[in-house]
Amino acid sequence: MKLQRSVTLSLMAWAFGALLSVWGGFLVLGYQTGVHEADELTDGHLASVALLQLAQNPSPSAVRGGVASLPGLSSLESHDYRQSMSVVVWNAAGAELLRTGEAPAVPFSQGEGFETLLLGAPPVAWRAFSQWDGPAREKKVTVLLGISERDDLARDIAEQLAEPGFWLLPAAVLALGLAIHRGLRPLYALARDVDALDIHQPSPLHAPYPQQEFRAVVNSINTLAARYQAAVSRERELASELAHELRTPLASLTLQAHALRQAAPGEAHEQLLVQLERDALRAGEVLSNLLALARASRTELAEAMQQLDLDAIARAEVAEFGQAALDSGHELGLLSPGPFLMQGHPVLLGLVLRNLIENALSHTPAGTSVEVQLDPQARWLQVSDTAARSTAPPDPAPSGVQRHHSLGLGAGHRVVEKIAAIHGARFEQAAAPAGFTQCYRVVFADARAV
Repeated sequence: MKLQRSVTLSLMAWAFGALLSVWGGFLVLGYQTGVHEADELTDGHLASVALLQLAQNPSPSAVRGGVASLPGLSSLESHDYRQSMSVVVWNAAGAELLRTGEAPAVPFSQGEGFETLLLGAPPVAWRAFSQWDGPAREKKVTVLLGISERDDLARDIAEQLAEPGFWLLPAAVLALGLAIHRGLRPLYALARDVDALDIHQPSPLHAPYPQQEFRAVVNSINTLAARYQAAVSRERELASELAHELRTPLASLTLQAHALRQAAPGEAHEQLLVQLERDALRAGEVLSNLLALARASRTELAEAMQQLDLDAIARAEVAEFGQAALDSGHELGLLSPGPFLMQGHPVLLGLVLRNLIENALSHTPAGTSVEVQLDPQARWLQVSDTAARSTAPPDPAPSGVQRHHSLGLGAGHRVVEKIAAIHGARFEQAAAPAGFTQCYRVVFADARAV
């Protein structure tokens, strides 16, 4: 089972990981600093003891034993910072004047300062500090401390410095987790409100969201809900209109078929066949428009716009309808100054031109000139024709013939309107240019203004 990812858990994981990294770095650095400072402290003690010893004037008696047997010092043996230092004092000739502590015999040398000596058998490391009493070099003092004891003290001090960090981490994790959870409460509220939205009747989100990031999300959701509702309303309205328009020719087909069965052979019989053919073509046209609308909706959701040349699309569509225009007795042409570059869906723009050209050829008499016109500067395409507009009433139908009045250009133009809206354009009936009587235009937004 695949676990769902959580923003809270992801944020906590990243925050805790960052905290752990920083905490670990500070812990290591603090431990190393503690060890270094403890070593410096020990060296300072060695130097201090040497200077104190130089300030004394010891008797020339030889070696003195350890200080552990001295009265009053037994209570210091358990002290954390007690150090067993050894002191050796020589005269200028290298003879020992004093030696105390647990250190083995130390070879005499003329050098002074800090050094690490290997003494005894087997050899053991000792930290030593040597100092002469001055330019006269009459007395030399060396103070020694076992390296193991020095390291134990450094480790103890470093651990004492680092120990609070182990207690601090759980407290910091708990406090950080509570803070993240509290800070994300508006996000939880927004998620609940979005989850409660009715997809069929989405209402805007009205809850207060003071955070700037959430206000942007809320505004986007409200805008999307409004657009979705408007799109659903348009689709329902369009589907209702097209369904009505489809029922009309289907009902007419039924009536015409019934009348054709009862009509006697003759002129009325032929007229019924013509009307039957027209109704069948009309039903096919409505179905084609429904398929075009479905294709436009699918393209709008599934495909991204691309750079295209509308002039090339127009030339291809005009060439495709060339034979149909010739067969119907129309004159079909294209007027374009050249490339018309824009962002869009080539398939849908081809549907626009196809619908406009097909409507012009289908609803104008033979001998009409139909011209596709493009203007890249003004950002529009239009289809114009020279058909004369007649106001005479239609011829009466023969006896027994039920005439069907089609809605004409409505369905095809609704397809063009939808595709134009997808491209941020508007579809309108424009004033016909000189020499033409009717013009339908699609005006695209200026790319520089988008």
